[in-house]
Amino acid sequence: MWLSVAIVFAAIIALILKYIFTTPGPNPFARDCREPLREIVPRKEKNKVLKQGFVASKVPENLDAVVIAAASAGSGYPLHWRPAGAQAFPLHADQMTNGQLQWSRWIIRMTGWCWTPRKPQTYPIYSGRTRFPEELKKCFPGEEKAIDEYIRLSKKAGRGIWLLALLKLVPTPIAKFLVYTGLCRRLSFFFEMADRSLTEVVNGLTQNKDLRAVFTYIFGTYGNMPKDASFSMHSLLVTHYLNGAWYPRGGATEIAYHMIPIIEKAGGAVLVRAPVNRILFNSENEAIGVSVMKGQEEVHIRAPMVISDAGIFNTYQKLLPKELQAMPAIQKQLSLMKNGEGGLSVFVGLDGSKEELGLKADNYWIFKENNFDELVTDYMNGDREESAKNVPILFVASPSAKDPVWQQHNPGKSTVSLVSFANYEWFEEWKDGKVTNRSPEYKELKQTFIDSILEVVMDVFPKITRDKIEYVDAGTPITNTHYIGAPKGEIYGADHGRERFSPELNSTIRPQTPLKNLYLTGQDVFLCGFAGALAGALTCGSVLLKRNLHLDTIALAKRTKYFKQKGE
Repeated sequence: MWLSVAIVFAAIIALILKYIFTTPGPNPFARDCREPLREIVPRKEKNKVLKQGFVASKVPENLDAVVIAAASAGSGYPLHWRPAGAQAFPLHADQMTNGQLQWSRWIIRMTGWCWTPRKPQTYPIYSGRTRFPEELKKCFPGEEKAIDEYIRLSKKAGRGIWLLALLKLVPTPIAKFLVYTGLCRRLSFFFEMADRSLTEVVNGLTQNKDLRAVFTYIFGTYGNMPKDASFSMHSLLVTHYLNGAWYPRGGATEIAYHMIPIIEKAGGAVLVRAPVNRILFNSENEAIGVSVMKGQEEVHIRAPMVISDAGIFNTYQKLLPKELQAMPAIQKQLSLMKNGEGGLSVFVGLDGSKEELGLKADNYWIFKENNFDELVTDYMNGDREESAKNVPILFVASPSAKDPVWQQHNPGKSTVSLVSFANYEWFEEWKDGKVTNRSPEYKELKQTFIDSILEVVMDVFPKITRDKIEYVDAGTPITNTHYIGAPKGEIYGADHGRERFSPELNSTIRPQTPLKNLYLTGQDVFLCGFAGALAGALTCGSVLLKRNLHLDTIALAKRTKYFKQKGE
């Protein structure tokens, strides 16, 4: 019997290796396609590329695919598909596509700041595989063992992410075999730790409450409180930032500005202000294109393949006919996912250079207490008017301070971006109002949030004073719903709690949908954020090109010597 089991197991392993390493499809990363650096062009010229509005006459003929795009994954998928010989047509419902070409690296310093009711306490957290733990040990003498174990667990869990991608690439029967035999947790420490909460893990490492806070501070980057967060998800962010961080030279729009011409050169197009109102299907329930609203009329765009970066909820609940939404396989996938927390963003324009205002290329996380679970729970469950006056968690960054060419084009000016959580239900009653002219009550609530957040910023950054603020506005969860199609105002797509990282979910939520010729890409296929959305695009491309594009990109990076010595 054991011989039979060994033979079956060996056969399964052989099939898995086949899907990892065999490459029947064309390799879009076969050669280094980088071009010489160009000067940053004025915004007016850039907008000619970025803001091409939808008209039917601009739709290319004989499309290979239509991509319903939201951001990086929507443009990223056809970008790596282009050199493989296909013609795609990304449609963006938003006002502008975002992105960049040359990246400016900065040695990241994330600062956590707890200021009441105790004396303000700052903990600088540096990038660098050796500097990161060394600086923590300076702040927490006697906690060396806990810090070393935290780093060890984070690195080990982060390295196991390969199996998450594999579950989405191998045939479903093989993926289910790996899941239901328990092999996923045996083969990958990522899945072994996935159902353990961040709070549970760090509480087992140290009794020092401030160190626990430092270990967990970055939870806002994926939108789950430490008690709900998967340690494995958290480990990916920790190991990611160990290598530092990068910011697009010239700003975020540089990404799309350099991506779009590549798509156009291959016969595709990227058009904005193109709200897709439904996906078209034939009598066999096969996707055959999309319907785009142009004014009060529908324009049908036909293609043999539809790739959606609109998110799993929008795709299944808004773009499918009712009878297809009701399919058991569709409902099964929806039951595995849930909406993430709503986000609140405040954008500030300032008079003064980064030197004059004391701004640096750092990320700041500011908290009012070091018990983050209790802090955020009380805030999110509180009365909205009271919560608006006392925002207890805030992310602060200065895009202008991170951009090395900002001052060349905007001398004497600076920007600050602020992000926090916000409950969608606080604003839901105004969701049907006109976006540019909502009710006075809505504006008053939004202004309360703005004022309380600015008080925190001016307290932490004393050189930023009221007279320096030239512009300020905020985006609430219902703003997110309007502009980026987030059903509940979330900024990270579907929820990234522990359930999101179960082997069963990741073998079920994959680029292939239960409907022929309809595919998913982006954050909800893989992970949140720019890098996570691109990984979702690579996963989708891997399925369609029948080759492992993740390995192809690693091979290209090695050939172009992008793997540099890590650490500082």
